[in-house]
Amino acid sequence: MLTLVYAQDQAGGIGYQNQLPWHLPNDLKFFKQVTLGHAILMGRKTFESMGCRLLPGRTSYVLTRQEDYKSEIEGLHRVHNLEAIKALAEDQEVMVIGGAEIFAALLPLADRVIRTQIKATFPADTFVADLDQDQWQCVEIQEGLVDDKNQYAHQFEWWVRRSKEGKSC
Repeated sequence: MLTLVYAQDQAGGIGYQNQLPWHLPNDLKFFKQVTLGHAILMGRKTFESMGCRLLPGRTSYVLTRQEDYKSEIEGLHRVHNLEAIKALAEDQEVMVIGGAEIFAALLPLADRVIRTQIKATFPADTFVADLDQDQWQCVEIQEGLVDDKNQYAHQFEWWVRRSKEGKSC
């Protein structure tokens, strides 16, 4: 199973200068909760924006054309093409965590999307396309907590490929 996991603002922004455009600890906690114990897949640029560090409790895969990319990092797995990703997702749930090019390439293959929708707009230079509601069905929404540390209204959404019947959120 292939699941895309990301947060976006109201304009589809997901990044600015290789960083998240917002500070939302509740979303980081949610991201950890849904990805912990799973394989995570990201592009090289996303991995580098995270300081080339592995996230604890997850098996990390990086999509790269370089055969020996960061071979000195023990525990980092490399995949080099979509066929390898498809094979990986046959045996386990793979959480795709970025970036925009990887999301665009893998959305047609994805089974689920777990998205944090932030109800604000931020300066951004990296975007994702909105989900086509003819193809995707929202099956659950949870409102995020707004408080002193989480100043932006947000919601957590679970989307699955749309069957021929069913409603969207």
